Amino acid sequence: MRSLGQNPTDAEVQDMINEVDVDGSGAIEFPEFCVMMVKKMQETDTENEIREAYRVFDKERTGVIAASEMKLILSNLPEKLSEDEIDEMLATADKDGNGSFSYEEFRLMIGASLTMK
Repeated sequence: MRSLGQNPTDAEVQDMINEVDVDGSGAIEFPEFCVMMVKKMQETDTENEIREAYRVFDKERTGVIAASEMKLILSNLPEKLSEDEIDEMLATADKDGNGSFSYEEFRLMIGASLTMK
């Protein structure tokens, strides 16, 4: 896995084994390994895309995106959201209630929207 750019913890490895060990042998056969790596690499690609999007929106490199900026971003998505939907998304995502979005808050909000597709 490390040669493919993945560095999972022991717990993550065990979770992956449990997820893909279809025959219940406790070991991963090569086809099971391939399935696991495809999933893991897709997750990594998504994480990298989210991180890059955050960098684009954090124009001043402060480590946070203002709620007003997030509102503008969400109102210009191809899938139109109502003002109420945007306000609800922002209120839910702003975990610490400070009116701005850290990378972690942004990642959770974007990740949740990706899993809804």
